[in-house]
Amino acid sequence: MRILVADDDFVNRRFMEKIFGEYGEVTAVDNGMSAVDEAVRAMDEKNLFDLICLDIMMTRLDGYKTLEAIREAENKYAVNKGSRAKVIMISALDEVAVDNFQVCNDYDAYICKPIVVEKFHKLLSKMGFEKA
Repeated sequence: MRILVADDDFVNRRFMEKIFGEYGEVTAVDNGMSAVDEAVRAMDEKNLFDLICLDIMMTRLDGYKTLEAIREAENKYAVNKGSRAKVIMISALDEVAVDNFQVCNDYDAYICKPIVVEKFHKLLSKMGFEKA
């Protein structure tokens, strides 16, 4: 399984790399622009990410705009709906604030920081991902 993590906080990024490392190959970046670049590169190489985890409040490009750009690229590359990456949005905002802030709802799950490891593993299992 290929996983892309985008979070501008070094500690959070490393934490997620460790968690996701149990599930597959992780590529971690520190901003939304780099996430879009990595996703497009994966599409060019026909080696798509299975899961993308985006922090909502990142520098340079927030998580929602990052997701919009990735979904646009998937459309441009004619990635069929079943092959598109599943997306988890992550933020320190509570779910009510996220609902009010939400620009796009083209993601599969939302999890609030601080991340509780057991809850995160349950979410991944519910999404159909198993440890490698």
